[in-house]
Amino acid sequence: MHVVGVLVCDGVVPFDLGVIPQVFGTARDEAGNHLYEVVVCGAGPVLTEAGFTVTPAFGLDELARADTVIVPGIHSGGPVTDGTLPSDVRDTLLAAVARGARIVSICTAASVLAAAGLLDGRPAATHWAWAKRIGGLYPQVNWDFDVLFVDDGDVLTSAGVGAGVDLCLHIVRTDHGADVANRVARRCVVPPWRDGGQAQFIERPVPAAGGAGTEATRTWVLERLAEPVSLEEMAGHARMSVRTFTRRFRDETGLSPRQWLLRQRVEHARILLESTDLGVDAVARRAGLGSATALRQHLHATIGVAPSAYRRTFRHTG
Repeated sequence: MHVVGVLVCDGVVPFDLGVIPQVFGTARDEAGNHLYEVVVCGAGPVLTEAGFTVTPAFGLDELARADTVIVPGIHSGGPVTDGTLPSDVRDTLLAAVARGARIVSICTAASVLAAAGLLDGRPAATHWAWAKRIGGLYPQVNWDFDVLFVDDGDVLTSAGVGAGVDLCLHIVRTDHGADVANRVARRCVVPPWRDGGQAQFIERPVPAAGGAGTEATRTWVLERLAEPVSLEEMAGHARMSVRTFTRRFRDETGLSPRQWLLRQRVEHARILLESTDLGVDAVARRAGLGSATALRQHLHATIGVAPSAYRRTFRHTG
């Protein structure tokens, strides 16, 4: 069984801490068997940012057997104030990397990974509201404050709070396929995949009332992914000018209509590759990507693999 070790640091965010055992503890195969063992580890009782103390069931030594180490977000302590990190936490993370464990952070815990030197020169995400502070402390990291999470292979980082759910579900899906991840999402009563990035949640003036949003049009488009749908047709369906529609769409999703549509088509192609025996050309047509060549290009740009390799992986593990 895959062991997920949770490394709890002082100032931990309780929501981030609770997400990890909730998502991974819910993941089961079709026979009902647990797919992960979750062990919560720390150097002793830890004061949370909410003002109460939690006592991890295991010490840091237990992380030596973890296949994946996840650090939940923190709102205080050296990693987010002056770039320092307790030596025992640093040593634990470096030992996990040395043995090939997957390293994950939720929200501001990216600062913990950065303080350990694990994000130098790598892409990473964290909460947009901490961009100035954490970005300033760790300029050697290629921060992306717009996305919900970054999967850089052996190191994964997420934006704040709810994005931790997104990243944990992404890991379940990567490990065991869409069916398992979707069952987990249903059990947790959360969406299995959210559109757009955290840019849609950054504080900005609320759009003026008057007129419908773009949700109905997005639903309409999702029912027609195999068809060519132009920006003008989307705006027409929403009964808006192209300019107004584009602005409102970006306000609601954090993406332009074309970026969003491409993401939906790639996501639909992934589902078809996982759940059907359709040829690559047929998958591309049904997803509205036109050709197998286009599907290969977009899938490689999104997750770095070819359709055939993706299908082998997820048809085998799902």
